[in-house]
Amino acid sequence: MKNKRQPLLVALVFLVFFVISFLTNILGPLVPDIIDSFHLSLGLAGFLPFSFFVAYGVMSIPAGILTEKYGEKFVLILSFILAFGGAIVFVFFTSFGIALFSLFIIGLGMAMLQVVINPLLRTAGGEEHFAFNSVMAQVFFGLASFLSPLLYSYLVQHIHTADSNVLLDTLNKLVPADLKWVSLYWIFAVIVLLMVIVIALVKFPKVELKEDEKIGTFANFKELLKSRYTLLFFLGTFAYVGTEQGIANWISKFLQIYHKQSPETVGASAVSRFWGLMTVGCLLGLVLLKLFDSRKVLMIFTAGAMISLTAALFGPVGVAIIAFPLCGFFASVMWSIVISLGLNSVVSNHGTFAGILCTGIVGGAVVPLVIGGLSDYIGLKAAMLLLYITLAYLFSMGIWAKPLVNNAVFGKAAT
Repeated sequence: MKNKRQPLLVALVFLVFFVISFLTNILGPLVPDIIDSFHLSLGLAGFLPFSFFVAYGVMSIPAGILTEKYGEKFVLILSFILAFGGAIVFVFFTSFGIALFSLFIIGLGMAMLQVVINPLLRTAGGEEHFAFNSVMAQVFFGLASFLSPLLYSYLVQHIHTADSNVLLDTLNKLVPADLKWVSLYWIFAVIVLLMVIVIALVKFPKVELKEDEKIGTFANFKELLKSRYTLLFFLGTFAYVGTEQGIANWISKFLQIYHKQSPETVGASAVSRFWGLMTVGCLLGLVLLKLFDSRKVLMIFTAGAMISLTAALFGPVGVAIIAFPLCGFFASVMWSIVISLGLNSVVSNHGTFAGILCTGIVGGAVVPLVIGGLSDYIGLKAAMLLLYITLAYLFSMGIWAKPLVNNAVFGKAAT
């Protein structure tokens, strides 16, 4: 028996996607300000994304277990309470150490949300509409990533100035003049607190997890770890998230160091367009995946990302400002293709395998950290050459991946 569709709950899930993205992808624009405020080296700054994304490696599988035991509503509320705690502790105790702790706690909450929302979206919107709703969720995700750097830019340019409105007047009382960027954490705290209240009031359906959504037993993990494909596809998700965050987190600082561009305006705008073009690329990717084999699409887009990265790193300022966002466009299809290739390459234990793949999100912790560490010795430009290794690995997946089922294209059924 099918669950009755619940449009309001679907809208709530879209809102959750928006909030996840809003909190997750703002870090890149903030990096230059955090470096200046706490007088950090680039190596130490690399611990900022590390603290956030390492939480995904820690929490992805436990979150699945918690969801199966206590239900989606409990985990959603707990995740937002964690995010609220992480944000509020930082606004009252502003220091680099607290920033790391805050980002880790927020990351734990975001990891829990990622585990819950896809099965919930499938149940609330109906299985027959899941593909469409998933794309719409990614649109909301991309929209938040596009808007959050613009909000940051607005706040740091208008707080403690002659400009006045309810928001600015309130933040003027709460935020020190030399730490304007902390205003975003107040915004985060209010948003996640409102989410807790909304979710507490909403009635949730019973979600029956499908086989590919369940976390398996230790025996399932042990069986999968015997296969070389498990490691190969884990490295694929590691390489993708590492590439995405390795670019996004250092765009603004790169433009500041090598082209003397303001992080508060040009840098924030470049990061915003990086995520905006990623959303556009995602929609285009849906069409391309109906026309071509996913492995070919992955190779073409990865090659495009390499060309764009080269132009961004070695071109003049005008080229860099265009080329960095283009990297987001070409990265847009990589995650979905890597995950689908992985899941289509195993016969059973799809839920356990998906859990292993999702722990590869720690690539977003490791790669920016390594880039930051290397930057202290060889410079940021040379350090970002590391991204060619992760991109080369993603390109190679289009060559060696042998899925049991290929994506269906027009005029040819899935094989």
